[in-house]
Amino acid sequence: MPQRKGRILSGLRPTGKIHLGNLEGALRQWVSLQDEYECFYEVADWHALTTAWEDPSALEQDIRDAVTDWLSVGLDPDKSVIFVQSSVPEHSELHLLLSMIVPVSWLELNPTYKDWLQEGKAPHYGLLGYPVLQAADILIYRADTVPVGKDQLPHLEMTREIARRFNRLYGNVFPEPQALLSEFPYVPGMDGRKMSKSYHNHIQLADPPQTVQQKVSQFFTDPHKLRRTDPGRPEICPVFALHKIYNGTEAQGIGEDCRIGKLGCVACKERLAGKLNEALEPIRERRARWEQRPSEVDEILAVGAAKARQEAVKTMEQVRAAMKLWSPALERTPEA
Repeated sequence: MPQRKGRILSGLRPTGKIHLGNLEGALRQWVSLQDEYECFYEVADWHALTTAWEDPSALEQDIRDAVTDWLSVGLDPDKSVIFVQSSVPEHSELHLLLSMIVPVSWLELNPTYKDWLQEGKAPHYGLLGYPVLQAADILIYRADTVPVGKDQLPHLEMTREIARRFNRLYGNVFPEPQALLSEFPYVPGMDGRKMSKSYHNHIQLADPPQTVQQKVSQFFTDPHKLRRTDPGRPEICPVFALHKIYNGTEAQGIGEDCRIGKLGCVACKERLAGKLNEALEPIRERRARWEQRPSEVDEILAVGAAKARQEAVKTMEQVRAAMKLWSPALERTPEA
């Protein structure tokens, strides 16, 4: 096996079946990294509880749906460790210990927490401590690399700061994880905003062809292009943005035809729907096979959790020793 460049930890909150934004923003890169790095990919179910704590009844199915999609796009359990966060209790222990050394002022600067307050929602401890749990997820595996976009760099810097503070207080245990920067394509939803389930503007990888076609037909376009012959502005059109991702060979010509009023929005959407279905069909086929083998999905997660725990246990032994905490290794059998 070739020498790996380093160890990666990344994850997504389970919100059920994944959409094009998840695919382009994370999963494609995850798949491409499997042969270069030692990869740990977690289903972050505890993180999901920071916003879905009132009704977690769908969480189990959401986890299975998400992992089924992960496998369908090419994550390989023989190359990557795929596991559910809550199956590795050491995450919570490290989260607790790190929370003792993190100033509240650091956490109050978290953009997600500040947005929550601006929306008038009541703050809770889990959301405030979200960055500490995120740091624990990364540091428990002593990951040295985290794939992120530029907008996520502040979140990773919090983890690096926590690692530095721990190492300064107790000795060098954790590497400071470095960012693996990537330029992810912007994936717009039907209303022109970023594709997101919270906006209900998404296309799922599992959507059947007719559903994809129907959703594409509902996409916003240039509001100035009312008739087919009107000149359009493809640079502001969500449909054209998706053409650039899924129809690269024809995108330039589509943009030119739009600008001169040669191509109407209806025909443009029909061409996009065809390209999307062409790209999604092999994923749907693999997904259908995985859906018939739910026990295999569960086994993959069980094996992944066991592998993840092996590393997490090693880390916690080092953490406890560094912090001079009581450890089972210190126990002695009383003399007879």
